Amino acid sequence: MKTIQDILTSGTAYLEARGVEGARHSMQSLLVHVLGCSKTWLYLHHDDPLTEQQLAPLRELLRERGKGVPLQHLLGSTEFYRREFRTDARALIPRPETEELVEFALRMVKPAPGMRVLDMGCGSGIIGITLALELAKHSPEVVMADISEPALALTLENATSLGAKVRTYRSNLFEAWQNPGDNPVVPPAPFHLVLANLPYVPDGEAVSAEVSHDPSTALYGGPDGLDIVRRFLEDARPYLAEDCLVMLEVGHDQGETTRAIMQELGYRDTAVLTDMSGKPRFPYGYATAAFAPQAEESAEQEDSEA
Repeated sequence: MKTIQDILTSGTAYLEARGVEGARHSMQSLLVHVLGCSKTWLYLHHDDPLTEQQLAPLRELLRERGKGVPLQHLLGSTEFYRREFRTDARALIPRPETEELVEFALRMVKPAPGMRVLDMGCGSGIIGITLALELAKHSPEVVMADISEPALALTLENATSLGAKVRTYRSNLFEAWQNPGDNPVVPPAPFHLVLANLPYVPDGEAVSAEVSHDPSTALYGGPDGLDIVRRFLEDARPYLAEDCLVMLEVGHDQGETTRAIMQELGYRDTAVLTDMSGKPRFPYGYATAAFAPQAEESAEQEDSEA
């Protein structure tokens, strides 16, 4: 009868042969999942034998992992900012870099009672829900939007299980709010913090086997990958309070280009933060008073009077 150590070793070799990154971590996680134990227990019981009843479901999960099915889909959840979030094929798998995005935003924002927060392109809801919980003592109004109904359903499942108070909208960026005359959705009040992890992979660019399991609508963003980012940054302006912090996650080589787009659109104090690997992934900037609709109306009135 094979022991836990035997299975861990052979399973790791199986995944490595199929090019799975972090093969040993995947094998450990699958064992923990199937056995319903902790990693500490696993280490302390390396010599314990496994029954055929235990091995059968493990073999199936191992085969799927070897095909490139994401570990998070097989386990049904992932840890993000010390919390367990449900994850499946309805939305983008949370990446470690996104956790860094949230960490930066929480350090930089100036919390205030009733502050309004927007998570655009929310996917599984990890960003907005984390912000709602981390800023809970300030009673924030957290709005989350996505073009995908399945993704929004996943967001609500996560918000319910974690006890986060959020509002969700199905919208292609700001379209749900841009034509209030034709749409019953009332535009929200200006936001004080906006985070977005939008599609940024250039059309036609090859992605890993794991990433290919994410919804295509959450991946591809036009010829250079930034079409949706450009439209988001332009359309967001009327919905931003003065000094609103706007921060995005983009590709490892898109940070400076995105910062330049923000600067051209009138955002102030633009810059790019690097991830833990030193890659410039997090462009940000601040809204100005000129973004507000009343400022645009005043300018138009002055032009007509002239």
